[in-house]
Amino acid sequence: MAFSETIGTNEDYEQASADQLRMFYAAKASVNTNVDPPSMPSTIGAVHADTVAQHGERVAIMAISGYQGMLQSFLVGLLNARRVLEIGTFTGASAIFFANALKRNGVASKSTDGHKPIVSLDISHEFAQTARQNFDRAGVNEYVDVVIGDAHESLNELVGQTFDIVFLDADKESYRAYYDKIVGSKMLAKGGLIIADNTAFNWVTPFIDISVPVAKDAVPLRVPYSRHPECVDEGRALHEFNEYVRQDPRSEVVMLPLFTGISLIRLLPDN
Repeated sequence: MAFSETIGTNEDYEQASADQLRMFYAAKASVNTNVDPPSMPSTIGAVHADTVAQHGERVAIMAISGYQGMLQSFLVGLLNARRVLEIGTFTGASAIFFANALKRNGVASKSTDGHKPIVSLDISHEFAQTARQNFDRAGVNEYVDVVIGDAHESLNELVGQTFDIVFLDADKESYRAYYDKIVGSKMLAKGGLIIADNTAFNWVTPFIDISVPVAKDAVPLRVPYSRHPECVDEGRALHEFNEYVRQDPRSEVVMLPLFTGISLIRLLPDN
């Protein structure tokens, strides 16, 4: 999630827990100096700093971390992906990682049918404008088509196109609808991957033993950390999404307990 979770100072390191220090170490050990473009884009630090300056730290933590960006870039290379769909542009960090990974795969900025390799959906004109500025600075603007509007409507317009990787990082209560649209409309290419972000948010985990659909009078676990009342609906929706995907005969999922949870979903054969 937050970029700062994997970029630290000596003071950060000295005050970190064992798990945090392990994450810092893993992030640094994942920066490959032998690839071009670099696995850690040179402008990512500026993207984070500008996002904090323009929108504040509380909003800036919505950006993926450098470590997560490198992980997702690695998956682009592993699948030899050619096209990426992301739902949730924010200020552009994830798309920059994806674009650089596609460049390493030898993907051109436009395919023979005129489509850009990355389609990024966002409802915010403000975030989209900031993202485009960041794409220009990173030299990837020609790789990313930013579509502004309601993602449900934008997905309808994309039916007929296929993508090797789909990244879900927008409104959490719509994850299931996005997933069903993508899978049901055959938008995920054979051998493709859906990456769903934030699937183990703090307000999801108290639902661990609650069956779905979650009853209105269900009582999640009592936990030592605070849960804001406005987050309960998102927690319920994410828990129902996680259980839905886990039991979906069309797919297989593994959730990584990194940051606030990353789910990797692939379709089973014949789907």
